[in-house]
Amino acid sequence: MEFAREFIGQYGYFAIYGLLALGVIGMPIPDEVMMTFVGYLASISVLNYSVSIVVSFGGAFTGGLLSYTIGKKAGRPLVEKYGKWVGVNAKRLGRVESWFLKYGYWSIILGYFIPGIRHLMCCFSGISRMAIGRYVLVSSIGAFIWCVVFISIGFYVGVLT
Repeated sequence: MEFAREFIGQYGYFAIYGLLALGVIGMPIPDEVMMTFVGYLASISVLNYSVSIVVSFGGAFTGGLLSYTIGKKAGRPLVEKYGKWVGVNAKRLGRVESWFLKYGYWSIILGYFIPGIRHLMCCFSGISRMAIGRYVLVSSIGAFIWCVVFISIGFYVGVLT
């Protein structure tokens, strides 16, 4: 987290965008903690609240779209072979698949709020060949709500302290 905090301090919105994109793809970045910190920075006027939400959404959405594309182009074999490098194992992939089959599109929206599932849900949407237009719509709703919730938590904690 210290790295992310320094990186955001030095590169601002570019860092937020890049770190969230990488985090949603599966890199070990504490996305929720980082967005809460971004909200706090907005509360003390270091960052702009609205711009922070837009940039965070852009990063999260970009990461999700890249993950979807990886899933669609490379498929399940790539995820099973190299997933261990980003914390993906057969058990976790199976859990995502069952969620996806049980809850459908809602699983993508709710998946943003579950660390470890968010990364796979985007990828599994591609693996399952979900239509790109439908994925973009549902994923953007989930990413936007996720960003607003965590940035707002940080913002209001900052206002109250």
